[in-house]
Amino acid sequence: MTATTTFTYSHTVGFLANQGRGFNNPVDVALDSQGILYVLNRAGPETALRMPYKRVVMCTVDEDYLGELGTGGTGDGEFWWPSALAFDSDDRLYVADEALQRVSIFTKSGELLGQWGEQGPRDGQLDRPSAMVFDSEDNIYLTDSLNHRVQKFGKDGAFLGNWGEEGDGPGQFNMPWGVALDGNGDVYVSDWRNDRVQKFDPSGRYLAQWGSSGDGEGQFKRPSGLAVDPDGNIYVCDWGNERVQVLSPSGQVLACFRGDSVTSTWATAYFEANPDEGAARLAADLEPEVNPRSDRHRETSANVEKLLWGPTSVKLDGQGRIYIVDSLRHRLQIYRRGS
Repeated sequence: MTATTTFTYSHTVGFLANQGRGFNNPVDVALDSQGILYVLNRAGPETALRMPYKRVVMCTVDEDYLGELGTGGTGDGEFWWPSALAFDSDDRLYVADEALQRVSIFTKSGELLGQWGEQGPRDGQLDRPSAMVFDSEDNIYLTDSLNHRVQKFGKDGAFLGNWGEEGDGPGQFNMPWGVALDGNGDVYVSDWRNDRVQKFDPSGRYLAQWGSSGDGEGQFKRPSGLAVDPDGNIYVCDWGNERVQVLSPSGQVLACFRGDSVTSTWATAYFEANPDEGAARLAADLEPEVNPRSDRHRETSANVEKLLWGPTSVKLDGQGRIYIVDSLRHRLQIYRRGS
């Protein structure tokens, strides 16, 4: 892929719904081997009323709703602060939970197969696990945010290794968030409080980094989820700047997505069934002039409905689609890449 690659907005999936067809503060998405989307809903704050809203929604890219699994709570297989999800090669679904300090394993239909993890700073222990990715051998790389490191586990939770410590030097972290692999198995980590992305070989040897603090091209403000395409281009959720940036392997900025959403099919059906709300939406100014205050990106995104607001995760499929989890607008914005 070269700098002439084009990126085109495709469509939006989702809208705010506490249960059933819709999302509530989605934070991550994963695709199974059949291309089914599994969308993880964090849905805070943690009150008894909101416990059922913490769930995984299954749907297709064409907006067919297929069901949901999971619920909030602290019991086996339940979620409190769910943060990430990923599939292994056998289509088993792994869900990380920051508050419960564990990873739970489910079948695609939601049957609990097992769970592992405990809080602590020692090898294999966790403190706010925030993202996961599987390598070709079904080992998991997991960002262990408050331990400021990356850990590697077998799919059964067996500890295999880790690297990192708190700091801002090469190979150090300050609350790492996202993690992704390229085709060579090299590991990319979004270093949240250091406002950069770092690259390592599979054993944790530091290779490179991109970014610095700021809102200019190629700069980051609290990067979150990330992905790497087959050509080594890096897709970074620039969470604090309310955008997703695409970098070439050399760090050249190829694209910047601020958001282009139109109303999803699910939202359209809702407004047709609730005409008073639909009429109010039609009468509203969805792209008002904004006079930003202290944080111009956040203020603009909060007011302009089509824009990304709190992008937390970005994933790619094998058909050129880019899935951006637009957390505070309870939806996925989907783009396509081509040349």
